[in-house]
Amino acid sequence: MHRLALPVLMISWLLTGCAVNPVTGKNELSFVTEAQELSIGREQYLPSQQSQGGLYQVDPELNHYVNDVGMRIAIVSDRQLPYEFVVINNSVPNAWALPGGKIAVNRGLLLKLGNEAELAAVLSHEIVHAAARHGAKLMQRGVILQGAITATTIGVSDSDYGNYIVGGAQLGGQLLKQRYGRTAELESDYYGIQYMAKAGYDPMAAISLQQTFVELSAVEDSNWLAGLFSSHPPSKERVDKNRATVAALSPQLRTDFELGVDRYRKQIAYLKQKQAAYNAFDQANTLAANNELDSALGLVNKAIHEEPAEPRFYGLKADIYFEKKQYRLANAYYDQALKLDPEYFEYYLGRGLSMSKLGQYDAAKRDLQYSNKLLPTAIAMNALGQLSLAADDSRSAKNYFQNAMNARGEIGARARDAFTRLDLPDNPARYISAKAYLIDDALVATVSNRTSLTIARFDVTFAVTVNGDNIQRTVSLGPLRAGQRLQAASGFRFSDDDLVENLRVGITGAKL
Repeated sequence: MHRLALPVLMISWLLTGCAVNPVTGKNELSFVTEAQELSIGREQYLPSQQSQGGLYQVDPELNHYVNDVGMRIAIVSDRQLPYEFVVINNSVPNAWALPGGKIAVNRGLLLKLGNEAELAAVLSHEIVHAAARHGAKLMQRGVILQGAITATTIGVSDSDYGNYIVGGAQLGGQLLKQRYGRTAELESDYYGIQYMAKAGYDPMAAISLQQTFVELSAVEDSNWLAGLFSSHPPSKERVDKNRATVAALSPQLRTDFELGVDRYRKQIAYLKQKQAAYNAFDQANTLAANNELDSALGLVNKAIHEEPAEPRFYGLKADIYFEKKQYRLANAYYDQALKLDPEYFEYYLGRGLSMSKLGQYDAAKRDLQYSNKLLPTAIAMNALGQLSLAADDSRSAKNYFQNAMNARGEIGARARDAFTRLDLPDNPARYISAKAYLIDDALVATVSNRTSLTIARFDVTFAVTVNGDNIQRTVSLGPLRAGQRLQAASGFRFSDDDLVENLRVGITGAKL
């Protein structure tokens, strides 16, 4: 009966999980419902924006413009969704779509486009990804392989804080990171061209755009490789397919298509004017990551001089002073960044860490908690765990450390160790394995420390049935180093005439 449960469930899914794709008209397996798509897009849109740099807010009109262009195309799409379009404050040339029609384009990509029709080509391509359920299909792979939608167990994105995102926000990061397959990319090109043509944009821009991308990919610019080319790889095949699509449409094409060159140049004029400031900021980021703090500070000051309204410049300056251990100065610049953008997690995270260094624990806790509300990270969770420990709130500390412990790198390792210290006395068997067996008529056990910590003392309880009698003995041992394996003797010895049954061993106590 139990052996049939999973196949029967899968057959049920195969029978009931078919739907017509609203864009292609093909019958497809559909395990992710539209309600789930909408929910995922709605829930992941904010953390995905946060993880990529937050919204570009210095020029609000540019955001309105991109949204207007996107909505002009969305209206003629084959699937009406609650579409949204935003500009992300990130220099990497990239664009992405979440299920449910939540779409973003980086300011770095806007600087590479030549006209409004090319922007329309980018946005129409992303609209098709959402409308044709390409993101949902990526998720369905997990459904088919694992038998359930496991939103909170998917990996994380390659953003600056990607390795530290925790909880449900990991799903958005993984969807942004995934590389669409050849079929999905060609579908998005094909139907995207039709959408932009219906919206009145010159479809030839889709050809020129892909030609530009192919040329840029040959240069192997690291920014491109980390952005659009990672998830939307260009190719000569895509250029040729786009050219064939436009040619097939030619008999029915109108003659009043728009390129929107002048309109586009006007809309990005301010961003283009400030490009040198953002170049200095990007260079400062690289220097700061390499611990060249004074050089980084000089460049970020240059960026602030050229564009005093950009909050990320002040945020980086605050980060540099934090690394210099000048926490009061760091706080002053985090405050400045928050005045300009009160809804970006990184400023709350940095100020919370800085407040903690200054002993202002209540203020630190508020900032770190709000940072987690915007984007939950292992960095904030770990810091909140330490604050809870200092307040003798071990239950909260344990919860924070548990949330942070699956992150990669040093932060995750520290959280695992902190959680282990709190949890090991109550659940020693989680961390020390033991297996009983007989050697030369003696009952022994192999004991292994599965933690990265040295365990000072631990109790091994042996139990066995001898000639029908149950006997038990506890042996205290230690220390047991991280990863160490040893043999523990029970002190029980048996003769050849004894009937020895039910060998059992357990770890019944431990302390660090």
